[in-house]
This record gives sequence, structure tokens and C-alpha cells, in this order.
Amino acid sequence: MRIVSLLASATEIVCALGAGEMLVGRSHECDNPDWVRGLPPCSAPAFDVSVSSGQIDREVRRRLHSGEPLYHVHGELIRELRPDLLITQSHCEVCAVTPGDVERSCALAARQLSLSATSLDDIFQSILRISQEIGLEERGEALVRRERERLDTVREKAARFRRPSVVMLEWTDPLFAMGNWGPELVEIANGKLLLGKKGEYSAAIPAGQLRDADPEYLIVAPCGFDLGRSLLEQSVLDRNPWWEELQAVRRGNVVFADGNLFFNRSGMTISQTAEIVAEILHGCPFGEGTEGVHWRRVEPSVKRDSRPMAVS
Repeated sequence: MRIVSLLASATEIVCALGAGEMLVGRSHECDNPDWVRGLPPCSAPAFDVSVSSGQIDREVRRRLHSGEPLYHVHGELIRELRPDLLITQSHCEVCAVTPGDVERSCALAARQLSLSATSLDDIFQSILRISQEIGLEERGEALVRRERERLDTVREKAARFRRPSVVMLEWTDPLFAMGNWGPELVEIANGKLLLGKKGEYSAAIPAGQLRDADPEYLIVAPCGFDLGRSLLEQSVLDRNPWWEELQAVRRGNVVFADGNLFFNRSGMTISQTAEIVAEILHGCPFGEGTEGVHWRRVEPSVKRDSRPMAVS
């Protein structure tokens, strides 16, 4: 079977099923495992995504309003690759290539599979659906069992610790509180999520909601941003006049993380994401610690008032 996967999480799943040799094409976002970068990219963003998070948000909203595409699909290349199966997603117009993007770009005889996930169970169903499509159903069932067991291990280990309050942000300008399966991962890691709802889309919130929530921990993992790009968002958050008053900031519990590979991807990294959250909240690594590799704790970047405190 020949597969073109236009969804990074689906590419991970195909490889985890031991069927990586079936892949003949990928999306521009497919990067795990690393060797898939050598496959021909069959999509590309339709605008410059190296600009600020605020500019990206405004351009996405403009394009959605005007009906302009967010992604270019290389239809001619896909036809040349002759896939038997083409995988996309129908969960979010913004996150990755959709069936509509494909339809606008090319007519294919290939079977199409469109995935959608708002919960951990949905992600496990995606694994099972792909395994069924490619004739590896038993491997799919075994893979789901292993992932559930790994999450159970996180739950058991994290339950020994106190449950701190936490907010996870999926975007910074504007602020988006992380939803979908993110709250489930916080729950597994024994954290108390203050903003964002399990099984619901991530949603923009007024900045004042973060100020009022005042979590003990703040995890910032913008959608599509690796750790280096996420760290640049510190200056965006620091512009808020109340930023340094947050207890997470005062205690040094603001963390920036690789949202692209972990927090925003509905594939084979969800269990490791739960481990990362537990490591952040409780200091309990699973195997080798991941601080400095997949996430980093930061201090305030600007001190607004450096005058010495008066001594009475």
C-alpha cells in the first residue's frame, strides 16, 4: 500500500504501527520520526508563518473570512506519487490540511481517511482506524493498550504529589486556553486545570481571565511552535501590566514547551506529553529528564521597576 499522510499525527501512527515503508509522501509539518523529513512534502503554508503570533492570528482570521486557503496542496505531486490512501483531518480548519483543501487542489482516485480528535479516546480511535485501513488491526489494538498503560503509569506516579493549579496556553496573542485532550493530560499528571475545558476546542480568552485565575504553574505551548519559537512568546506575555504579579511568574513556574511535537499533536507523543506535564508540576521525570530539551522554565524578561524597596 502507498500512503500520503497530510497530517503529522497520522504519520507518527503509521510509523508506530511498523508500516513506515508504506509512506510515499507527507505534509510540510510531518517531522516525527525524523527520517520522514526525507519524504516529498505535499503541502505548504499559504502565507508567511515566521511573523509574530499576533500577525499569524490576524492573517488566519482574514483568510477564513475571505475564503482564502491556509495551505497549498501540491496536487500534481500527489498524483505522481499514486497513493492508495490519503490521510487528512477534519477537526480544525486551521491546524492542518483538510479534505476541502485536497478537493480544491486535485481530483484523486485514492481512498481518503479524515481524522478528528478532541479527546484521548478519539486519538486512540484514530490509531485503530488507521490500523484497520492498512490491514494491521491487531498491531493497532496492541499499540492502544501500550499507550493506555503508559498513561496509567503517569497517573499512578503523579498521584503521590500535591495537586497544584495550572493553566496551559495554546496561543499567546490572543490568549488561547488549551482544550481538546490537553485537560485530560493535566488530570492524569495530577494537576488542577483552571482554564480550558476537556473535549472542547481551545478558545480565545480575555487576558484578564489569566490574571484572575492566577495559577501556580503556567505552561505555554503555542500550536505549531517548537521550543525555540515558543520561547520568543515570553516577550508577548510580558507586555501585560500584571504579568509579574502572577504567582507562577513570582515563583519561577512559567514554562515554555514544544507545542508542535507534544501538546498540540494528536499522535504518538501524547503519553510523553503527560510525562512532561508531571515532570513540570512535580519534578518527577520518567526516564531521563526533559527540561531544557522539550521545555524550559523562564524568569521574567523585563523588570518594570528596578528601584530598591524602601526600608523602614
